[in-house]
Amino acid sequence: MTTTYTTTPPAVPPAPGAPAGPPGGRPRRRRGPLARVLVVLGLVVVLFVGAVVAVVGVAWARAATSTAGAVEFTRPLAVPPLAESRVEDGVRVFELEARAGVADLGASAPTPTIGLNGDYLGPTLRAARGERVRVDVTNALDETTTLHWHGMHLPPAMDGGPHQMVEPGETWSPTWTIDQPAATLWYHPHLHGRTASQVYRGLAGMFLLDDPAAADGPAADLPHEYGVDDVPVILQDKSFHPDGRLDDAASFLSPVGTLGDTVLVNGTPGPYLDVTTERVRLRLLNGSDSRVYDVGFADGGTVQLVGTDGGLLPAPRTVERVRLSPGDRAEVVVTMAPGQRAVLRSFPPELGVNPLFERFSGGDDTFDLLELRAAPTLAPSPAVPDTLGTDPADVLDEADAVRTRTFQLSGRSINGRSMDMSRVDEVVTVGETEVWEVTGLDDTPHNFHVHDVQFRVLDVGGQPPTPDLDGWQDTVYVQPGRVTRLLVRFEAAEGATDPSTPYMFHCHLLTHEDQGMMGQLVVVAPGERAPSRIDVPDGATHPDHADTLPGDGTGPRHLAPDPHGATH
Repeated sequence: MTTTYTTTPPAVPPAPGAPAGPPGGRPRRRRGPLARVLVVLGLVVVLFVGAVVAVVGVAWARAATSTAGAVEFTRPLAVPPLAESRVEDGVRVFELEARAGVADLGASAPTPTIGLNGDYLGPTLRAARGERVRVDVTNALDETTTLHWHGMHLPPAMDGGPHQMVEPGETWSPTWTIDQPAATLWYHPHLHGRTASQVYRGLAGMFLLDDPAAADGPAADLPHEYGVDDVPVILQDKSFHPDGRLDDAASFLSPVGTLGDTVLVNGTPGPYLDVTTERVRLRLLNGSDSRVYDVGFADGGTVQLVGTDGGLLPAPRTVERVRLSPGDRAEVVVTMAPGQRAVLRSFPPELGVNPLFERFSGGDDTFDLLELRAAPTLAPSPAVPDTLGTDPADVLDEADAVRTRTFQLSGRSINGRSMDMSRVDEVVTVGETEVWEVTGLDDTPHNFHVHDVQFRVLDVGGQPPTPDLDGWQDTVYVQPGRVTRLLVRFEAAEGATDPSTPYMFHCHLLTHEDQGMMGQLVVVAPGERAPSRIDVPDGATHPDHADTLPGDGTGPRHLAPDPHGATH
């Protein structure tokens, strides 16, 4: 047998001065500078994407909040007092003072706040249809403010919008005649660019309207003893710093603004309400910056919805849930059994946006709000009447509409324009019925509020309105990509028009509003013209909003020539 051996040839030493090569004499390949840069960039991209995924993952896990079953209802619900008033020369006069304070909001320490006639929130104003009222609003803060009467029909100079500023140390005294049905309204600041901050810190309150003409009608059987069987329920979400201060910072992934992890009711954390009557009327108000609530009972029980923004429904509607976007109100009647305990809960609202934005807009959140505790023996209450208020369909008919206006909400603009306090966006002729088509173009929650007027919701995405939109409204949630059609008619407040003083229309998610999602309209008499530019009060806040798209509004302008030659 022959054996063959293979011998590795000896390595040949490199020539003197030559670079050493790899073992075996094979040449080494060297990466060029570009290849090394690409490798480094690739590693950076991988690390960056990984970090972003990790951050979003952590944020996603923390974004959903639920207090279901975890709230200890240990504090009696604070009920804002009815505001005192006096009558001077036939005018009912209220006094409100905006002031700084400190309140126990359930944080680790007392919380610095602002309020009206108190440390946090304000008293409930109450007046009757036909009364002439004056509210002396004194600003004892160290910052400018305004006070807007949300849902009220009144002259634009009395509206309390961005143009009616109240400087520190000054008193503003709007005066007007109540000329609308009984309703649950509210008041809050409307300072352009700073509304969210002031409302979040506590400047807000309810304004209840009564209608003497209906005092002997069916609605008289609704619970109506304030603070006993007729109770305000102001919902506001908050977050706190460790030292007790309010934290209004929005998550960097939130498309809507501030979302708190705690819900206060009338400024009370963990509240309970002792119920002494068979039925109790809850006047719900969403006083939050950005959060949408879907309110019902934790056990799935029903309530009777009897009123919306602008007053009583034509007839009560039995529902399990009521959706409230920021600024919305609803009146519900709850029937209790002796000794019963029932928890009012906000369930995850259907916002109609993509899952990512849904979660970071509060769409996956659940909050226990208020516990109702019925006494062992309850005073009897009349049944809820079968008929209540006026049907909007009997007052506003689409066949009477003379034009259609389009309002497209996107980013922080309406119809491609951000707020300009000197610009008139829409001119409306008094007494004319119009269709307003409102659409959210981006995949972000919005809603739409119009000053001075209550409107009828015709349909949402071609479907009839849900029960919570069946009555008079001044605020409506706008589902992205779905056209919400409104029937609108402005009447002249106190019989006179004012072509140079505007009302506002805007998204009532307050961060969106502050960032420019707002426009201005004026109401004119037939044939009357309005300027394209109006005066802005000295010292008015005017953030630098840039128009995102060209445009000049969608309705008929009816503008008088601008004396400065400007065209808008």
